[in-house]
Amino acid sequence: MSQTLFLIVAGLYIGMLFVIAHLTGRNKKASDFFLAGRKAPWYVVAFGMVGASLSGVTFISVPGMVGAKDFTYLQMVMGFMAGYLFIMAVLLPLYYRLGLTSIYTYLQGRFGNYAYKTGASFFMLSRIIGASFRLFLVAIVVELAILEPMYSQSVPSWAFALIVAVVLAVIYLYTRKGGMATVIWTDTVQTAAMLTAVTLTILAIGNAQGSHWTEIPDLVKSSGMTKIFVFDDWKAGNHFVKHFLAGVFVCIAMTGLDQDMMQKNLACKNLRDARWNMGSFAIVLFLANILFLSLGALLYIHANSNGISIPEQTDKLFPMLALDGTLGGVMGGVFLVGLLASAFSSADSALTALTTSTCVDLLDTSSMDEKRAERTRARVHITLTGVLFIAIMLFKSVNDSSVVAALFTAANYTYGPLLGLFFYGLLSKRIPADRLIPYVAISAPILCYILEYTLKAKYGFSFGFALLPINGAITAVGLALLPKK
Repeated sequence: MSQTLFLIVAGLYIGMLFVIAHLTGRNKKASDFFLAGRKAPWYVVAFGMVGASLSGVTFISVPGMVGAKDFTYLQMVMGFMAGYLFIMAVLLPLYYRLGLTSIYTYLQGRFGNYAYKTGASFFMLSRIIGASFRLFLVAIVVELAILEPMYSQSVPSWAFALIVAVVLAVIYLYTRKGGMATVIWTDTVQTAAMLTAVTLTILAIGNAQGSHWTEIPDLVKSSGMTKIFVFDDWKAGNHFVKHFLAGVFVCIAMTGLDQDMMQKNLACKNLRDARWNMGSFAIVLFLANILFLSLGALLYIHANSNGISIPEQTDKLFPMLALDGTLGGVMGGVFLVGLLASAFSSADSALTALTTSTCVDLLDTSSMDEKRAERTRARVHITLTGVLFIAIMLFKSVNDSSVVAALFTAANYTYGPLLGLFFYGLLSKRIPADRLIPYVAISAPILCYILEYTLKAKYGFSFGFALLPINGAITAVGLALLPKK
């Protein structure tokens, strides 16, 4: 794919985002930034949430992991479905009954200010690391596909920094006024772009293999990579019980207890619409994951039939095949649009949620007059953009995939204390000493790491994603052991 075509496609796509931002940001009050005036159509929110959930990591990594893990990721996705039912039945009614803007305000009323600030801080740490990591991966792909062919030697650091700066500047500019309203509508378009890119790639591979589109499901089955369930190895991180239960709690923690995802739900008109949004989102997300896994199987089929070596880092498989011209010249542009969509859809909502949490939870802008609150919100928004830039460049400076992956995993650990805090608050009427809660929240992830490392080293046993509910359970036990307030 030529650099000129890349710039044209990227420019047109970004231009479309600014048009949407202009339309959704008109006549908006400063207070509408956080929840879009609580008037967002549930079906628009639902579709847009799919893109925010999938992100660039899913777009690149899920197809690549099919070679090693088959379709076993669907076990976890099944767990997601149970988690969404819990969110619809328990958490959404709670949030709407309390009239929350930030969901962590619940912790203040239930435990006290220390718990409130702890929950918000853990969310912000998670989102800063997670959003930075996702944008880092996308920037790396752009560097490999576009910048490396331009330089005979290594790509200068300033070129990578420029990519990151431009992406973040674009996100800042189109979200700074419209806020959540803009994010909801742009994410909807970006979800459509991402799923269209995957669908067209699937059709292109089917055509290259001489299969009619109706024959593609049989082609996927012929890959031998469609195994879903694992029951035979208890030590495996992807055993069904571990994967399913992990999916339940990952969903509750990373959707139901995540300001980024819940902020979109709270932008709906009422609880009924929010439930419709969550149910529809769950169904579309399940189907989308099947689509990504099917793409993964087809990518391996295409590579093998054309004598193309599978890269050691399977994350590179999709970008490599989309950009090498074997699927047709247009597929490079299709992949680029999907990649941009996956990057922007997760990063714009993360930035908006981080701004919301900082303003509402840490700075309490609701106690300020409107002009001061708006100035503060604007400063926080641009400051957090800078924080994300610094975090991404730190990922780049490390330049060690194992270290970077470990940092991303560490971000997942931070959802455990949130899980423990909320579940203890819901299941127990006891109020532990508020000032000691931060110590419990910090200790739980550390203990989880020690437990996982010890069991893996001595017995070869891994909790996998199930470590998240273990983390939450340790937090809850710690809260139970604290003296009463």
